[in-house]
Amino acid sequence: MNMDISVNPVIADAIEHFALEECVKRKRLNPHVSALVAPGDRYDSAIKLARLGASVRIADHAEKQRFVEGRILAGGCAETVNFTPFSLSQDIDGIDGEPFDIIMLHRGLCALPYDEARRMLRKLLFKLKIGGKLYITVLGLHSELGDAYPGSELPVQQRFAPLAPGIAEKYALPDPLCLYTERNLFLLLLEAGASVLRTLTTTYGNVQGIAVRV
Repeated sequence: MNMDISVNPVIADAIEHFALEECVKRKRLNPHVSALVAPGDRYDSAIKLARLGASVRIADHAEKQRFVEGRILAGGCAETVNFTPFSLSQDIDGIDGEPFDIIMLHRGLCALPYDEARRMLRKLLFKLKIGGKLYITVLGLHSELGDAYPGSELPVQQRFAPLAPGIAEKYALPDPLCLYTERNLFLLLLEAGASVLRTLTTTYGNVQGIAVRV
């Protein structure tokens, strides 16, 4: 299964703003703030967190390590941002630096059926400190990606299908996906054991959430 959902114009980064604010708040109380950012194409988020003083672990497929480390080096953050091989399609072993204060997860859960996404999200929550926060983005059912999507009428627990051919080609997303509404993401976070602080829908119809480990 291809877990690499690359950045595309239907993704907005409102959630990044909240994660950066959280980093600043935590630094006032504790100089040693840690963060996990996935996938590796979010190296810009990792660099911003590092420049705020966080120790950052950026996670993605092993074959992307050289590219990501090159970007981190160019951003001047090689000493505070490190790469970890990581795949949501496999069991998550120990990650150096855990438990984290902040985890940022962009889009990857959409490449898993709902029940698998819930189990994986629960495992990720245990990589947060108690009171640590998860910032998550998922692809929206009511975004352009949902146009003629064959799973649109199914309950989210059964919703896992390829995008319409033209949309799949446009955004280079050929594999089956689970698209979410804001209510679906809220449910996913609750069922994974998180305390949901807020959810929101971006201008482009994608869905974001903030949750805390309790």
